Amino acid sequence: MSRSVSRRSALGLAGGAIAVAAAATAGVAVPSHAAARERQGPGAGPRVESLVGRLTLGEKISLLHGATDPEALGQAGYVPGVPRLGIPALRLADGPAGVRVAARATALPAPVMLAAAFDPALARRYGQVIGREGRALGQDVLLSPMVNLIRTPYAGRNFETFGEDPLLAADMVSAEIRGIQGEGLIATVKHFALNNQEKDRMSIDVRADERTMHETELRGFEAAVAARTGAVMGAYNKVNGTFACENRTLLSDILRERWGFEGWVMTDWSAQHSTAAALAAGLDMEMPDGTHFGAALKRAVRNGTVPEPHVDRSVRRILAVMERFGLLDGGAPRRPGRDPRAGARVALDVAKAGATLLRNAHGALPLRGRAARDIAVIGPTGRHPFVSGGGSAHVIPDRADSPLRAIRARAGRGADVTYALGEDLYGKEIPRHALGPGLDTEGQRVPAGKEWTYDGTLTPDEPDEWTLVIHYSGERPAVELDGVELYPKQPGVGEFFSGGLVSSAPDGLNVRRATLPLDPAGHRLRIRAKGGDGGQTFRLRRVTGATRAADVAAAVRAARGAHSVVLFAYEDATEGQDRTTVALPGHQEDLIRAVTAANPRTTVVLNTSSATSMPWLERTAAVLQMYYPGQEGAAATAAVLFGDCDPGGRLTQTFPVDDDHHPMAGNPPRYPGVDGVEEYSEGILVGHRWYDAEGVRPLFPFGHGLSYTTFDYRDLAVRTVGRGLDVTFTVRNTGKRDGITVPQVYVGPSPDLAMKQARRVLGGYERIALRAGQRRRVTVHVDRRTLSAWDAERHGWVLGTGRRAVHVGTSAGELILSAHTVIKGAGS
Repeated sequence: MSRSVSRRSALGLAGGAIAVAAAATAGVAVPSHAAARERQGPGAGPRVESLVGRLTLGEKISLLHGATDPEALGQAGYVPGVPRLGIPALRLADGPAGVRVAARATALPAPVMLAAAFDPALARRYGQVIGREGRALGQDVLLSPMVNLIRTPYAGRNFETFGEDPLLAADMVSAEIRGIQGEGLIATVKHFALNNQEKDRMSIDVRADERTMHETELRGFEAAVAARTGAVMGAYNKVNGTFACENRTLLSDILRERWGFEGWVMTDWSAQHSTAAALAAGLDMEMPDGTHFGAALKRAVRNGTVPEPHVDRSVRRILAVMERFGLLDGGAPRRPGRDPRAGARVALDVAKAGATLLRNAHGALPLRGRAARDIAVIGPTGRHPFVSGGGSAHVIPDRADSPLRAIRARAGRGADVTYALGEDLYGKEIPRHALGPGLDTEGQRVPAGKEWTYDGTLTPDEPDEWTLVIHYSGERPAVELDGVELYPKQPGVGEFFSGGLVSSAPDGLNVRRATLPLDPAGHRLRIRAKGGDGGQTFRLRRVTGATRAADVAAAVRAARGAHSVVLFAYEDATEGQDRTTVALPGHQEDLIRAVTAANPRTTVVLNTSSATSMPWLERTAAVLQMYYPGQEGAAATAAVLFGDCDPGGRLTQTFPVDDDHHPMAGNPPRYPGVDGVEEYSEGILVGHRWYDAEGVRPLFPFGHGLSYTTFDYRDLAVRTVGRGLDVTFTVRNTGKRDGITVPQVYVGPSPDLAMKQARRVLGGYERIALRAGQRRRVTVHVDRRTLSAWDAERHGWVLGTGRRAVHVGTSAGELILSAHTVIKGAGS
């Protein structure tokens, strides 16, 4: 009998943080700065002190803000070094799902898909790929990972982070940081803190009490500090009235004094609002320029507003991290070569491990026999690979295969695999007779340095709803119809916030859409475009009610003509803007209804960023959640569909039934905020905790995911071990296939704590692969931190003693085994 002992529940992957909580033997844990410093290792050494003493004021300040990179490698930021003292420049690259520069790199699955594997060891491998590639591509600092919790299903960057649960997020971030930094790249955990939405992110004032912060959002950041992250990025938003990048409570009291962080804190891009206040609060570096920490800081030092030792402190922090990573050893830093094959292997492994089977009626998957050889593939993401989301998470992939091609290859010779578009993302050419002269319907070219205008008409043949789609390079053309701008530019949402499937065409041009009713009376169309330095290309396309109906009809014919259907659905998310609904965008729901009515043997594959409502669910045979699966997503999707591997993913966020049944629904003060203020009034009841407390049934619970085999759980035993609990049980694969299960341990509230508690919190988990018929005795450890609550009056952790329930299940909504244990305090 084999035995598996889980460390997944412990921040023991972030072990020092647990030592702080474990000191609460008699009630409150009060971490000492000395203990925190010991975790972090020594501070600045003699070499750093010597450098600080030899730097001029101007040189010191140059290290505290970004500048223009003379080599322009396409990364996000650059800090010039001081060559005369052997201090090299720093290059900072975005990297939630790979290294974002102007060169090709391994495009990994989105972090939300990585987290779905419930496997910190895989997160470490993920980080190792990014760490090596960052160094190979000339970078020194990675602006990742993101560990903000998924609080609202609408947040535009939910795909960039790990999920809604504080414990899982903490485990994943600490493992990934160890992988990144083990390869010599400095990790930057972000966005500190409470940056859980994109709407109004530059100004929103997030109000959260001390207990809420420590028991939810801050746990992941504390784990990152314990994993020795080199840098922390401050958030755009305010926290309890003060901007995060100049918030002394966050940057000094919590981050440095309580947790003992000794790296440096940088701003998010242009997130700084002051000079002296920000520096005094604990901010060290302004990005991407020196608006506040450049000339303004030098003046403040010289006129006595800012003490120069405050500048020295920040310089010391930056140099100490550089020394730790060997960047002060003289000469150009040694860099490894890229290993694209190794990166591709990890990308494939993560995509398969995070693939989450949500529904599988009557064993529709895996595809076998006739179902595997007579297939209609439908949907734009069935042909065009959906690699990654937009914004700072978008990576130029080494390669990206078409799912259609991968399915055809896997189906093999003699198989009949047809394709239908179903939903048109990019539009069709506008007939020449519908436009006045002077506009090239195949594509308009504007020479470099020139301006081009068009003033004509657009005349449809009949009344209809049109989606006018513009594809363009360079600066977005101004397009007016009847005097109304179709594609207005939003503050803070530039062309950078694109790059996913929907916001860029297959040839790389940016894409924007506008939907409106048109009639044959004619409409005045005006276009103004600028050629810029390299000239510009743009083309105007259309999707109409008539073309949409024709596409759906073609999809229905394909579905009727095939034994089985694989329908790909999408939702494109990006930094800079939130979603407006959990429903699929466009007319995809109508497409799914039409196709499933024609062929009930339809599997829907979701390339979506976050929770999705599914009013069409019961019509389908199966639903497979593939998120944004990276460059190997096509191969991974085919492998899961045909049963070459078991779908190993589990949901790290609760899927609500619709827009009216989730923690933010009908509560504007919670989201998106009222009068610039957002209230975290749900308190500690984040994610699945809220659904439990409110008795709201979700579409799919946290932790949900199906296997191609079946498992039996039994023989639960719970015992107190040291500073926590060992939860032991037997799992057996009762099916005929090898498979993966993810047992999850949930712990009930303490009767001895006089404060509001969740009905259940995630205490630990273990990802297990079992052969057909195999059984295993599994132990999941629940650490003391998880058994404790934050006491805001005493500003520390309090152990939840007394008789507490312990549950084991396959999701927060399917608890199979239950027991009770008594947790005793010190001296009991």
